Amino acid sequence: MRSFACMVSALALAAAVPALAAEPTAPAPATSVAVSPYTAAQFFETTSFSMANPDGLAFSEGRSHVLISSDKSGVFNAYALPVAGGAPVPLTASTTNATFAQSYFPDGRRVLVAADGGGDELTHIYVRETDGTLRDLTPGDKLKAGFVGFSDDGRTFWLTSNERDAEVFDLYAYDTGTYERKLIFQNPGMDLAAVSGDGRLVALTKSHTSANSDIYLADLQAGGEPYLISQHTGDVAYEVNDFGPFNATLIYTSNQDGEFSQAYAYDIANKAHNRTTQADWDVMYVSFSPNGRYRVTAVNADASTELTIEDAQTRAPIRLTGLPQGDITGVRFDPGADLAAFTVVSDTSPADVFVADLSTGQARRLTHALNPAIKESDLVEASIVRYPGEGGVMVPAVLYRPKAASAAHPAPAVVLVHGGPGGQTRRGYSAMVQHLVNHGYAVLGANNRGSSGYGKTFFHMDDKKHGEADLRDIVAGGDWLRAQDWVADDQVAVMGGSYGGYITAAALAFHPEKFEAGIDIFGVTNWVRTLQSIPAWWGAQRVALFDEMGDPAVDAERHRAISPLFHADKIRRPLLVVQGANDPRVLQVESDELVEKVRANNVPVEYVVFPDEGHGFQRRANRITAQEAYLAFLNRYVRKAD
Repeated sequence: MRSFACMVSALALAAAVPALAAEPTAPAPATSVAVSPYTAAQFFETTSFSMANPDGLAFSEGRSHVLISSDKSGVFNAYALPVAGGAPVPLTASTTNATFAQSYFPDGRRVLVAADGGGDELTHIYVRETDGTLRDLTPGDKLKAGFVGFSDDGRTFWLTSNERDAEVFDLYAYDTGTYERKLIFQNPGMDLAAVSGDGRLVALTKSHTSANSDIYLADLQAGGEPYLISQHTGDVAYEVNDFGPFNATLIYTSNQDGEFSQAYAYDIANKAHNRTTQADWDVMYVSFSPNGRYRVTAVNADASTELTIEDAQTRAPIRLTGLPQGDITGVRFDPGADLAAFTVVSDTSPADVFVADLSTGQARRLTHALNPAIKESDLVEASIVRYPGEGGVMVPAVLYRPKAASAAHPAPAVVLVHGGPGGQTRRGYSAMVQHLVNHGYAVLGANNRGSSGYGKTFFHMDDKKHGEADLRDIVAGGDWLRAQDWVADDQVAVMGGSYGGYITAAALAFHPEKFEAGIDIFGVTNWVRTLQSIPAWWGAQRVALFDEMGDPAVDAERHRAISPLFHADKIRRPLLVVQGANDPRVLQVESDELVEKVRANNVPVEYVVFPDEGHGFQRRANRITAQEAYLAFLNRYVRKAD
């Protein structure tokens, strides 16, 4: 089981020497090609596809189908995708709560799925029986559960739940046939990361600070007391990937040897650590096929994923053919490792599912995600640029330039801020971005200092300094755009979600003349309240979060100083705020109060609240509504008439 998603990527290894030393990069010149305009609905009628849980079994009985999740119906549900080709077969039919595929059972017929309640992030795990009925395996109020995996012999599967203590996730073993369960590991307050296939060992991580963590193992056959395996000095971050083939090793990544995380194998019998991968960027993960024959390595190379599949013994690469250009992600093997299913995504093409015969490397496409009403040639390839921030720091960014933008016809522009704060804007398909670019807006996806993916020095530059130089990196992104002769220098806005929403509101409050307008999507506005109201199930991650952002018990004064809500009287430029009513991370009251205070300035404020969303969008109809609001707002307050 991989680590739980967190608003702050406390263990994400991030930014560094390339970001500090690279020279500014100019984007490719635009081509004066006429582009058809498309509606938000057309972009979001593109279908999303994703693979089953990486710790699950993705192939059905007889390898006839691959388990995926898709919003084909407008709401995410689980589907069985025929390997021979054809339409996905719906396995769940929720019209309200997003439901995500986790795993087939070893019989290849029953399925595990996960769903929360309207975006509240209180996920439950359900079994879909062969007759199509759903049974909640983790019933109860105010609890959160997760899927870990199946045992090697197929008799047991493991789930986590915080039902005993809201702040920690215990491990339960379920009988594959009867669903009877037993508590097998009572978590002492760490992050449960993986279980060995024989059910003997549990791997855990413990965060000391946002830069320093450890890995522990617990032997359930020897009492289950966790013992440390990552002895080190100084600030080193460790992240568990999974147990290796035959449960002989634990695979993990760490930045112990430099700026970037590399992959290591801990030999459990000999208690020895060996580095297994060397890359010039962060190694995102290493995984293996169920029989150990193939090894998958993914590297975060300058905001793109470089993925290789190789023979685990000879390290000879498997050369896949029949694939379009793009990043390969989500590799899932059949039990015998004869077939691999995965997705391929690019800037101009959403994730599509492919299946490959590993004996030949020949791949076949199983889905076509892009709305056929949209010509892919009308969409825009991104380029990687770097622009100067303060102190000589070069800020990496992903730039989308409209095809018609030129010095004679300069384009309006948007600086897009990612979430996190330790997130990263990466290349790949975004309906939101492509829709704005299609309507003439340049989009600069900035990776301000504190972003992951560029080395640990860059990643920790904003620790307990949020709203300072990281915010000024975003302001500098606006300045860089204005300096381009193909950008209209009086038509630059800022927008972002989650932490990016915070930066957006902060930019309008603390740099009130720098942007024409801002779009705050699920953004933090009051750090004092947000840090005090963290969901209980964040538990062990709270230490790393407080280390990065500051402890509200002692740093409340600073949190108040950087919170836009307490400085809303300075906001003078138009603001659009988007909020999910069920958001457990950024409570609706934060957006309510910001909107009220900015309106008191006689500043135009538009406010859109979605009653059936949490911290992000799970429903296509809501994405379309929000996207239409973004474009209408930008056209109203940013774009100037020619």
